[in-house]
Amino acid sequence: MSEPVPGGGVYALLSDGTTALIRQAAPDDFDAVKAMHEQMSPENAYLRFFSMSRTAPEREARRICREPGDDHAALLVIYGGQVAGVASYEVTRGGGQTDSAAQQPRAEVAFAVADSMHQRGIATLLLEHLVSIARARGLAAFTAETLGENTGMLRVFSDAGLPVRTRRAEGAVEVTIPLPPGGRSGQASRGSAAEMEAYLDTVSRRERDAAANSLAPVFSPESVVVVGASRRPGTVGRSVLDNISGGGFEGTLYAVNRNATDIGGVPSFPDVASLPTAPDLALVAVPPPEVLSAAEACGERGVRGLVVVTAGLAAAQSADLLDTCRRYGMRLIGPNCFGIAVPATGLDATFAAAPPLPGGAGLVMQSGGLGFSMIDHLSRLGIGISSFASVGDKLDVSSNDMLMWWERDGVTKVAVLYIESFGNPRKFARTARRVGRRMPVLTVHAGRGGAANDHDHHDDPGKHDGNPDGRTGTAPRASSAALFEQAGIIATPGFGELVEATALLATQPPPDGRTVAIVANVDGAGRLAADACAEHGLA
Repeated sequence: MSEPVPGGGVYALLSDGTTALIRQAAPDDFDAVKAMHEQMSPENAYLRFFSMSRTAPEREARRICREPGDDHAALLVIYGGQVAGVASYEVTRGGGQTDSAAQQPRAEVAFAVADSMHQRGIATLLLEHLVSIARARGLAAFTAETLGENTGMLRVFSDAGLPVRTRRAEGAVEVTIPLPPGGRSGQASRGSAAEMEAYLDTVSRRERDAAANSLAPVFSPESVVVVGASRRPGTVGRSVLDNISGGGFEGTLYAVNRNATDIGGVPSFPDVASLPTAPDLALVAVPPPEVLSAAEACGERGVRGLVVVTAGLAAAQSADLLDTCRRYGMRLIGPNCFGIAVPATGLDATFAAAPPLPGGAGLVMQSGGLGFSMIDHLSRLGIGISSFASVGDKLDVSSNDMLMWWERDGVTKVAVLYIESFGNPRKFARTARRVGRRMPVLTVHAGRGGAANDHDHHDDPGKHDGNPDGRTGTAPRASSAALFEQAGIIATPGFGELVEATALLATQPPPDGRTVAIVANVDGAGRLAADACAEHGLA
């Protein structure tokens, strides 16, 4: 998750699944950057500056926070409103672009991370963003000099996924990291293209681990609260609460209702701030005008995951909701969704009529109605569900995130997607291709008629894939078909075929080749099966 934010910068996931803001340093950041360096322990200050100079924090803050320029770059990580890390580079040779690759400019990089934020992948994340900036500006390589005992920084360089050359001299280590050509550098050679592919694979694996860690509070919560649970049976919030309570969820369950102390045997509190502990996951089922205040209260209480089933949010409300979740580090499913389910743990946080059967099929659906239909079919067939997410307007958690979750959950055997829009097609293709090496990934062609897709009664067709301006982002069928093929996704022509293909691949391994043996006790049926195989290119 690296999402652009208003005013510059991106929100990104740290290795533990929490969220931080990465943005360019500015002169106004001088005091905060200086304070971060002054608060470093003597040991870490020595590793960064090779000395114990009292003036080093001020000098470094002035260098980091000067006005931007082509010959330098500086990035900050903001976590909890504080500067948690800084990274910078200074062009050291060949101040301008030249025709000779050997004379292309290179830059010296430097990093510092607040003492309380070590071991959370901040330096690695900053290096990735510096690499992107440097390649766009045509830099040929990064260089760095670090003390030999600074094993943490040396590990950041060696694990980056790029070729690294080191040379030891007088207790220090000189590091050189060649950068694959990009941006102003023109076309990359075959070797550099392979290096770039390997680097992107390394970045993807880090993103997978961070995404999976960020989704643990959503799909493996120890405590859940339903905000907006009504005392009246049959309402959305009450149905979600009853399904969780009656589904066998063994964690702690709360309700929030200002007019009740107990709802269906579940302890109820007047507001989120009154909860005795901070829940991992909150289900929000309140009227649209109350969604933002509910999300803010959940963030302040320490909730890590938010599922908003409420529909009818305006574009500005959706944008504010996403910003609130980013600021507090909450992963968001929805809004305008049917909820989530993890049958093996008894977590049925939906308002479906019947609980899903536990099994090995993972489902992510933008249409909640189709999701319930798919769950019903797979449950009746005895295949069951590993986890289900109705992502609705898909402001945050998407099919990419779910694929990365299933890649690591140890339960899912087949991934099933119903996708109407793509946030980042290139990233989606890379993720699906990697996950497809471990399990079949299936989908259905949507929008084949070329017109706007019809949605079930709970879907709002105006907002998809985090587009608060109302654009759906629905891909034309030809382009989506090409994307599915490139990513190695099995795309069926209709919903019935999707159910059949899922049932087949969930109950036996995918075939290794294209040969088929037909066994029949009716000659005509055998011939028809043979004709069907021939029509589909099977031998």
